[in-house]
Amino acid sequence: MSIINELQHKIDFKTKPIGALGALEKLALQIGIIQNTLSPTLQNPTIVVFAADHGVAKEGVSAYPQEVTFQMVMNFLQGGAAINVFSKQNDINLKIVDAGVNFDFEEDKKLINFKIDKGTKSFLQDKAMTEIQLHQCFEKGKEIVDQILKEECNIIGFGEMGIGNTSAATMLMSYLCNLPIEKCVGRGTGLNDTQLENKIAILNQAKTFHGKIENPKEILQSFGGFEIAQMCSAMLTAYDNKMIILIDGFIASSALLVAYKLNSEILNNAIFCHLSDEFGHQNLLNFIGVQPLLKLNMRLGEGTGCAVAYPIIESAVTFLNNMASFESAGVSNKEE
Repeated sequence: MSIINELQHKIDFKTKPIGALGALEKLALQIGIIQNTLSPTLQNPTIVVFAADHGVAKEGVSAYPQEVTFQMVMNFLQGGAAINVFSKQNDINLKIVDAGVNFDFEEDKKLINFKIDKGTKSFLQDKAMTEIQLHQCFEKGKEIVDQILKEECNIIGFGEMGIGNTSAATMLMSYLCNLPIEKCVGRGTGLNDTQLENKIAILNQAKTFHGKIENPKEILQSFGGFEIAQMCSAMLTAYDNKMIILIDGFIASSALLVAYKLNSEILNNAIFCHLSDEFGHQNLLNFIGVQPLLKLNMRLGEGTGCAVAYPIIESAVTFLNNMASFESAGVSNKEE
């Protein structure tokens, strides 16, 4: 009997009607397959928040000024952000990465300095990053996961911070899913209708400037942020090491989308933690054919969806490992 069949048998013969635990049963099966065991464990859960700035933020695509990126990183380091409190609540390790913030931080042991540059170029006039910078992002993304693996972590979540990064994610989605900007774009940090129309016009202008691009890495180089590129590499590295991969909202999903185009098998390890209120996220999830765990109208980023969903993932593993079977509990099963 294959591990899939063994796991399904174990799930089905718990003291409940078949399928009665719904999404928890699918999660338990997925995690058992990832770890190739009937008794999976969640070890040293970790969320990594990658922060970087975007040149396109200066083109009027965001309701907030670019300085908010570094200010929020300072907030992460001081423990005051949503991701800090949710990670602490659920006993999740939190790591903050400066992938390319437009600010000189003082040395801080809580901050991982993987700065590629002080933000990308504006993709209205140029590719967001050079080939060399993209390569550096992939090296750094791999390095952070390699470090976390040494801490015996087997479940890793991904979050981000970067003013302008919904625009970068929109461009990635539009190219990789072959959808118009209007099907991918959202209000980001809270644009009004006029500002949203302006954002759509700017992003369509960028599509005209760059023209047709099909290679996923070139698309990432053209429009991605340093945080999105490092996240993409980290996700691929996590998959290579048989880790459970927790995906946050729209931005993290855009990084996963690039990773998926490079290795479609990554979906086997990915858990999409919530449906973001950012408009394009539902269309992105539809494109790759996945269901999110939660819909809480959240659109914060930072990995908050991963942290909030984590107890549900714990519940899936707990019932698989600890719930009685019909046989062990002496409970009569359904008549065949």
